[in-house]
Amino acid sequence: MTSQVSRTTEQADGTVVGEQRRPGGVKAVRRLDRVIIRFAGDSGDGMQLTGDRFTSETASFGNDLSTLPNFPAEIRAPAGTLPGVSSFQLHFADHDILTPGDAPNVLVAMNPAALKANIGDLPRGAEIIVNTDEFTKRAMQKVGYDASPLEDGSLDGYSLHPVPLTTLTVEALKEFDLTRKEAERSKNMFALGLLSWMYHRPTEGTERFLKEKFARKPEVMNANLAAFRAGWNFGETTEDFAVSYEIAPATTAFPVGTYRNISGNLALAYGLVAASRQADLPLFLGSYPITPASDILHELSKHKNFGVRTFQAEDEIAGIGAALGAAFGGSLAVTTTSGPGVALKAETVGLAVSLELPLLVVDIQRGGPSTGLPTKTEQADLLQAMYGRNGEAPVPVIAPRTPADCFDAALEAARIALTYRTPVMLLSDGYLANGSEPWRIPELTELPDLRVQFARGPNHTLDDGTEVFWPYKRDPGTLARPWAIPGTPGLEHRIGGIEKQDGTGNISYDPANHDFMVRTRQAKIDGIDVPDIEVDDPDGARTLVLGWGSTYGPITAAVRRLRRAGEAIAQAHLRHLNPFARNLGAVLGGYDKVVIPEMNLGQLATLIRAKYLVDAHSYNQVNGMPFKAEQLAEALKEAIHD
Repeated sequence: MTSQVSRTTEQADGTVVGEQRRPGGVKAVRRLDRVIIRFAGDSGDGMQLTGDRFTSETASFGNDLSTLPNFPAEIRAPAGTLPGVSSFQLHFADHDILTPGDAPNVLVAMNPAALKANIGDLPRGAEIIVNTDEFTKRAMQKVGYDASPLEDGSLDGYSLHPVPLTTLTVEALKEFDLTRKEAERSKNMFALGLLSWMYHRPTEGTERFLKEKFARKPEVMNANLAAFRAGWNFGETTEDFAVSYEIAPATTAFPVGTYRNISGNLALAYGLVAASRQADLPLFLGSYPITPASDILHELSKHKNFGVRTFQAEDEIAGIGAALGAAFGGSLAVTTTSGPGVALKAETVGLAVSLELPLLVVDIQRGGPSTGLPTKTEQADLLQAMYGRNGEAPVPVIAPRTPADCFDAALEAARIALTYRTPVMLLSDGYLANGSEPWRIPELTELPDLRVQFARGPNHTLDDGTEVFWPYKRDPGTLARPWAIPGTPGLEHRIGGIEKQDGTGNISYDPANHDFMVRTRQAKIDGIDVPDIEVDDPDGARTLVLGWGSTYGPITAAVRRLRRAGEAIAQAHLRHLNPFARNLGAVLGGYDKVVIPEMNLGQLATLIRAKYLVDAHSYNQVNGMPFKAEQLAEALKEAIHD
């Protein structure tokens, strides 16, 4: 259709808006360059599924995106309460973006608790779609509303859309043989259909998903499909929604390739499978379920066809014990956990250091201490990864920066473990694990060659000419010891946790030998080949912001904001936390100020100060949520001008 009226404006946040008025009473379509949507409701309302489906369709449409799922730790939190609210935030755009967004432009609130828990995050003018059926007097009183916020004027600063979602869903499903309670469960699909219409999202993928998910329950499948289509049709026909929105594909944001939407845990699982194939080794996972790491176990259990073996152990210690045994047997061995599990695995990690066997210890960090905040994110396990073992037991530590980067981080962890015969700590976190973004599927030729050579025969000649196998005779370049498969004739050797004699591997209590072995194991870690750290500094700044792990997105978004405002600031981000890049000291010494934002109380800053004697300034947050870009931008601006 040709438009009757066209106009373009720019919102306060910089979002470009174009609008077309269509002839014949057809609704207007407004073009945006980005939008942030948050779905919120009870943990049983299906908000995570709704957000995931909207995200999948957005990814297939070609937008850049970033997500932030946020849900209670309880399997079924108390209904209608503030602690029981589950939400899913999605930021999608026609250009490169880095975070799930600071503040939603649209809130879908399924009940009063969802509205009250999230209204403080909304900017004035934001759109709010509320399920009016749930705003009963009892439900409102449960969360502290004395009067209905839909009627008392408290929402006058927002664009409010009161929609009886429950009633409309039940009405749409009256032809099905369902009780009212069963029909009400599909209201999230009605909401998904409405939002899909509002933002011109494809629908084929969601319909295909519902048909596959409920193939054995045709009545449920048809009900969900009907609710989804009813939501779409409601948006098309109701007068309350006069405008729909278009966000064009991010055609310039991505290099050429095949893309898919991927979460951090899924990317990590795929990275582990890819590493095992590139190493030509079977993959073994010994794990005990723990939030937010369990999805890796779930995913890897599906890939027996790639030589993956998964073992759900009775506890954390058994999980890593089995993994270390698999490493001894010649597998690419992995154990996955979160912070509390790392504490339990500490002794076996130390044993792996002593045995000098490759082992990947994947820590999906969450809020602590102790049980802490199982479904919230934090970066507070860095010092535990560095030092949380008895004795001198150094291990390499690496951290991915985005959900998609978890794939590459898994490959890098495997490279280090296999090359240097050492356990490696990989520090992801809940934000990366559950968040998602587009990922370019790499070509096989782009993956590293991780193949290793097992010991095949004797490697040492005694003074009398006898050829023997010494399990601790090292490669002069990497200091890695040979890896011998149990049962190989002539390669019999001692194993266990008591200190080893250099070369022979025999038990040794000799003080000088212990000193030598401790220093050798440390030298091996110190000598790991890691790339130099790259610095982004186009303006010759005097202030450097240094980050690690999942702070990459918020830091980069904040740096972009500051540069657009005319500020000069440099940025560097660490993947390798032990050992540090060899040029890091020189980089830090080139700036007057170094600011380190972390989701802890300054753990990287402590390491930087200790190693490089740099007066690094910490900027810390431990509220279970990732940094907001605007928050970081203000803090960094103060640091620049302090």
